[in-house]
Amino acid sequence: MTTPAYLRIRTELEQRIRSGALLPGSKLPTEAELREQYSVSRATAQRVLTELAQAGLVERHRRRGTFVAEGARQENLLRMVNPVLQGPEIPGRHAVDSAAVIPARDADVEMPGVDDDAPVTQLRRLKFDVDDNPIAVELSAVPFSLAPRLLDEDLDHLTVHDYFSRNGVPAAKSRVYIDPVVLDDDTAARLRLTAGQAVIRLRRLTWLTDGNLAEAMWHIIRPDLVEFFIEHTVPPAQDD
Repeated sequence: MTTPAYLRIRTELEQRIRSGALLPGSKLPTEAELREQYSVSRATAQRVLTELAQAGLVERHRRRGTFVAEGARQENLLRMVNPVLQGPEIPGRHAVDSAAVIPARDADVEMPGVDDDAPVTQLRRLKFDVDDNPIAVELSAVPFSLAPRLLDEDLDHLTVHDYFSRNGVPAAKSRVYIDPVVLDDDTAARLRLTAGQAVIRLRRLTWLTDGNLAEAMWHIIRPDLVEFFIEHTVPPAQDD
């Protein structure tokens, strides 16, 4: 499957940022310059810069342009709860570890409201930084009835919320839980860490407009390679 243009361009810029080729404070090409350089539409160029900003890799300033942010390995937690997210929650190269339809009881993630015998599509992926270090293990489980063709997708680049949007699945809200967990042998091996180490697990539940579960997933991230943040902009006070 051909890699979408926006993803190819975003990955190229991301790699330059994470490798240090583009230092903090460096100015990125404008939307017009990206359009000319890569022969893409305005919407594609805009999506590239928007997703880099959502990932916390760049800062966009009106009339000034887009600049590399401080802390190339910081990730914005708010991306994980965005039900209309198009790019991946954690940028970088993804690799499918396993993908199968299994009973919900075997999904390795809690799926409230889903019958134990109900079929779900389970997807486990590894995520890597620009130096090809494994930075995260992601596991996602989606009721098969909601996404019967999920395994036909480009799973390396799939964002489940984007799949829902494209296929008319009415996702309404997401909630993220932050759990302290101890690494099991399998996950530790995937992350090249020591089993028994305490780490943080980010666990997300997404619901449909009717209140039923749309997706249950979790990330376990290497704490030595990724720093997470939440940023809130305070609007200026309005004069009476």
